[in-house]
Amino acid sequence: MKSLEVSGKTREEATQKALNELGISIENALVEVLTDSSPGLFGIIGSKQARVRVTEVISPNQYLSDFIIKIMEYMGVEGKVEAEITDETLCYNVTGQRIGMLIGKRGQTLNALQYLINVAYHKKYPAQNMRVVLDVEGYREKREQTLRNLALNLASKAVKYRKEVVLEPMTPQERRIIHSVLQDNVSVSTYSQGNEPYRKVVIAPK
Repeated sequence: MKSLEVSGKTREEATQKALNELGISIENALVEVLTDSSPGLFGIIGSKQARVRVTEVISPNQYLSDFIIKIMEYMGVEGKVEAEITDETLCYNVTGQRIGMLIGKRGQTLNALQYLINVAYHKKYPAQNMRVVLDVEGYREKREQTLRNLALNLASKAVKYRKEVVLEPMTPQERRIIHSVLQDNVSVSTYSQGNEPYRKVVIAPK
């Protein structure tokens, strides 16, 4: 975090000088007035310049974007990070070369990176509670569609053979997709069993 103390004829002038030197805008700065200006007697005797301390304030979005880029550099991956911010979620989608390294088998690497980024975010901004989602070239949407199709196919299998079907271990987010798809299915019910990170969804015929 960069910080600078600067003097000027007025607090506005001192602030602008500090912003120019730090290379940031006022929206990304915390300004503290250390000493206000004083014209003195006849504007000459005892006049005093204003002195301010300007500190760069890094937004969560900028912090996380930089954090993701550093991870990519460490993994030897080149790409671009695009952010989509809502009231409750910070979503980041990565595109680039050799980007599959960030996904891993069935998204395991991607989920691990998303967990790491969430930990970094909550440690840096403990007073905030937004959810951070990391995606790679729309993988999560494709994965969701795959899980929806899988849920329907395995539900049919459970009904046909009158036998419970146990899925592979999934993240809480992926398990919610399975439960959601089949929640209104009159032929099967679903529940989860096991402990994280090996918790699984079970599809049972009614």
